[in-house]
Amino acid sequence: MKNRSDEFMDNTHKLKQLLTAALLLLLTFAWSTRVSAEESNVDKAREALAQQDGDESTTKQLEEVFQATEKNYSLLKSGGKSLSYSLDYSYTSDSRIDLEVVNNVVRNADVNPSSTHSFTNSFAFSYGILNNLTLNTRIPLSSRYNTGQDLSVTDWGDVSLGVRWQPFEYIPGKPTVNLSSSISTKTGVSPYEIDTQRRLPTGSGTYSLSTTMSVSKVLDPVVVFGSIGSTYTFEETGLNQARGGRILKTVQQGQSFSLSGGFSYSLSYDTSLSISTQVGYGTGTTLYFSDGTSVSTNDSMNGSMNFSLGIRIDPKTIINTSFGFGLTEDASDFNVGVSYPINIGAFTW
Repeated sequence: MKNRSDEFMDNTHKLKQLLTAALLLLLTFAWSTRVSAEESNVDKAREALAQQDGDESTTKQLEEVFQATEKNYSLLKSGGKSLSYSLDYSYTSDSRIDLEVVNNVVRNADVNPSSTHSFTNSFAFSYGILNNLTLNTRIPLSSRYNTGQDLSVTDWGDVSLGVRWQPFEYIPGKPTVNLSSSISTKTGVSPYEIDTQRRLPTGSGTYSLSTTMSVSKVLDPVVVFGSIGSTYTFEETGLNQARGGRILKTVQQGQSFSLSGGFSYSLSYDTSLSISTQVGYGTGTTLYFSDGTSVSTNDSMNGSMNFSLGIRIDPKTIINTSFGFGLTEDASDFNVGVSYPINIGAFTW
């Protein structure tokens, strides 16, 4: 028979086994609970990151930011209205040569550097007639300063009226084609009706008609776009401007053509960077004087490189900033701009 000491040892050993089993069971339960909790957190995170029914897709957000950056590619729904304000600055510099000629001999020659600073405040309004047809207008207020002549002016620029039409229904993954046409008025200060030694112009002085075809395609996260256009300037008659001892009566500016292309890259859901280049070619301008003589200028070509950044600051507001510089002598040295949409949803029309 076992004595009491042996029984005590057996009971102690059994108790240790029970405690060990209980501890192992507790640890196993705690580990399984932790793993289950981690799996649950992972599932919740995946569910939170997954796109919900009411969320906007990356493509849609990219298109919205892109449309705010490249307004020529956007159309409004039927009855839709949009109003935006933009401020643009451009700088152009050149050198003018003044010659004094006596008996076919140059007596005096002087080179005068000149630069022009131009600030343009403009309001652009668009209205959707149909889902694929949008009317638009632009009203500019221009301020210019010329350092060479020490002249400045602030006055209205040329108001333009236009229409944009999307002939084919939008199909995801397919290119979008837009056709646009606009007429530019001569509401600004005309360069052919002022004393150019005492006042600066703010407009072209002529009516012109422009037509453009633009194409864009979404290749998430990139939108590629391009356009081709032509502008015809109507002949301006009935002038009476003194120029070098002669009277200017008629101006014929000819026709110009433009080609542009680039891409817009989505830096994030609410930010897009656009890079584009534009090339233009224009036929020469002919000036007709009262004495029957005329003077024609050579054809010109200009090119520019442009960068635009569109940033969404709230669900309905995208601010666009732009910077560009000229690639040819006839283009502006550089230009900067910013545009901001104005909420007109509270207005009744």
